[in-house]
Amino acid sequence: MVTQSAQSPLKKTSVWIAIALLLLVGGASLLALRSAQRSRQAALEEAAKPPPARVDVAALGRIEPKDEVIDIAAAESGILARMLVQEGSQVETGQVLAELDMYEVRKAERDYAASQVIEAQRKLGAERSLGAARIAEANTQAGQIDQPQLQAIAAQTAEIKSLEARLELAQTDRDRFADLLGQGAVTQQEFDRQQTEVDELINQVANANATKIQLELARATALDNAAAQVSMAEADLELSAVTAGVDTAQQNLALADARLNRAVIKAPSTGQILDIYVRPGEAVNDNRLLSMGNTEEMYVVAEVYETDVGLVKTGQTATITSRNGAFEGELSGTVESIGLQIFKNDVLDDDPAANADARIVEVRIAVDQDDAVATLTNLQVDVLIDIKSGAGAS
Repeated sequence: MVTQSAQSPLKKTSVWIAIALLLLVGGASLLALRSAQRSRQAALEEAAKPPPARVDVAALGRIEPKDEVIDIAAAESGILARMLVQEGSQVETGQVLAELDMYEVRKAERDYAASQVIEAQRKLGAERSLGAARIAEANTQAGQIDQPQLQAIAAQTAEIKSLEARLELAQTDRDRFADLLGQGAVTQQEFDRQQTEVDELINQVANANATKIQLELARATALDNAAAQVSMAEADLELSAVTAGVDTAQQNLALADARLNRAVIKAPSTGQILDIYVRPGEAVNDNRLLSMGNTEEMYVVAEVYETDVGLVKTGQTATITSRNGAFEGELSGTVESIGLQIFKNDVLDDDPAANADARIVEVRIAVDQDDAVATLTNLQVDVLIDIKSGAGAS
């Protein structure tokens, strides 16, 4: 049994321990309170600070040729007869890529139409030669008619002038005889003889003029007839172009060419064959035969969220990376155009928490290192657009 004297020091010790514990707990509480106050103050100050300025926009994207991937289909249904290219082939604009089964028939039709054009042109050439000969003959005949008549008219004109000169001389002599008759120097018979000569010359001049008029009328009539012959020959020449059927034959050839072109598939532009979907012997309907694109210039189509697209400007630089290592390192590019429509995203992130129904705007970025991605059409890439760079930088 503990005595009262032994219990007194023990109670004093317990009291001091309790006081120490109270002080310790109080100090800790005070420190915790002050720390909480400082943390709250720091949080308030941090919240009051303006948010950090954004320097880039991140987006998912896909690789594609400059003019996008072109799906090529046939103009008509049928069976694919020949595929003239392979995957990876470089082709030029207008190059024939494939032929349908009706190609040989259409080609024979075209060749026949072409031979008909040649035959019609030969016939037209012969008709034109004949028409030209007829025109030349008509012109020659007109010349042959005109020259003698001109000479006859000229001779008649000379005859008239000669008669008029003789008439003038005879009239002068008659007037002189009239004076002499009044003087009694000549007889009435001599004067009458001179008057008769004047009257005969007047009649001869009148007859000569009438003859000249007849010659001129005959010449005019002959020239009109010759001109009519020339006009008829020229009309026959124009008609020969119609009767030869050249225009009709050429129209048939144009139709045959058009039908032949529908039996072949041609490259709409320069580029590379990316994929072939139909093989020879398979049916060709409305489905695509192959796809191609200009892989000499490659682009990234970045799907930028509609909330971020306002930060993107043409001329800004971009960094392109492949998360699966399809190409090494980073590629660079420049924003070339920004879409005018909002779509649902096509390139889906492999993160299950990603928004699969995001609304995006397509931004086209020209890639600087085309060769690195020339064979990676439709590759998914990560894009980081530096919104502080390029022409859009403020």
